[in-house]
Amino acid sequence: MTAYVALHELSPGKIVTAAPYSPIYGESLLGLRAGQRVSVRDLLYGLILRSGNDAAYDLARAAAGSERAFVRQMNLRAAALGLSDTHYANPIGLDQRGNYSSARDLTTLTRRLLRIPLFAKIAAARSAELNSLHPQRRIATINELLRMAPWVNGVKTGHTFDAGYVLVGSGRRKGVELISAAIGAPTDEDRYSDNLKLLDYGFSRYRRRVPVRAGQELAEPSIRYAGGSLPLEAVRTVAVGLRRGQRLSVSTGAPAEVEGPVRRGAVLGRATVFVDGMQAAVVALRASRSLPEASLFDRVRSFVDDHKILLGAIAFVILIGGVFLRRRRRRRRDEEDPIQVNPRRGEA
Repeated sequence: MTAYVALHELSPGKIVTAAPYSPIYGESLLGLRAGQRVSVRDLLYGLILRSGNDAAYDLARAAAGSERAFVRQMNLRAAALGLSDTHYANPIGLDQRGNYSSARDLTTLTRRLLRIPLFAKIAAARSAELNSLHPQRRIATINELLRMAPWVNGVKTGHTFDAGYVLVGSGRRKGVELISAAIGAPTDEDRYSDNLKLLDYGFSRYRRRVPVRAGQELAEPSIRYAGGSLPLEAVRTVAVGLRRGQRLSVSTGAPAEVEGPVRRGAVLGRATVFVDGMQAAVVALRASRSLPEASLFDRVRSFVDDHKILLGAIAFVILIGGVFLRRRRRRRRDEEDPIQVNPRRGEA
């Protein structure tokens, strides 16, 4: 959570001055000197790779001005994320009244963190160069899980006397991404082996499915005036991990009709992927080609096509009216003409 708040409050390039820090025996440290200038990015690497409590303390002060204000932000973020079994008393994670969490909350928080590209990169790193320090330093991760399988990509170790050995792990295999959590492990080795077993079990239960592929046509709204349709394509591929027995579905939302001008690539809709009725991913739908503005001829033709019955009825009425007027004029003309006499027969 210290990393989560810091990533939302601080720029990675911001330079922080390390404050004096008095560790208790056995604390994990990055080893900063008071007054040393270091970037937020390097503090995050020290926080995750080395579990550096001095790095956590400096991030807290830089983000909120004080440890107390930072802890308040941590608890606000926890409430916003729905971490109902979590409360923080310090930014370091050491045993203290009011400082607790659960395996479920740890995985929920980790899932949000792994959506942040910088955090995901840090969590997967086996080592890092701290370039903002003088002289520069290279550090290595203490998360041995990263070295136990090539598909492991995180995340964070932890240990206190009350919590025991703790580890949140993560991995990606055959397109499926999973997060594991082991808390209260009796030994350092147990937390790694437990996470590896959890991940192996999880991967045996899930399969990768690709309900949407980049460029796939998922909607075809009709083109107003010009006729035809405009295919809408998915902007990216969506892959999900599907457990056996789960139901996968895709719902598209797009206009039934479009009118030019439309540029190629314009976003005109979206597709939503559901797993067992719950939203798993959303992908935008874009125009597969450009669409010019409709011409006057297209508009007139479209109007005629759309109103054939009405126009036919009007034409029929006009025709009937014309016939009626013609007959009426003929009758009037006959009435006004004088009677002509045939001189030969004497008949009118």
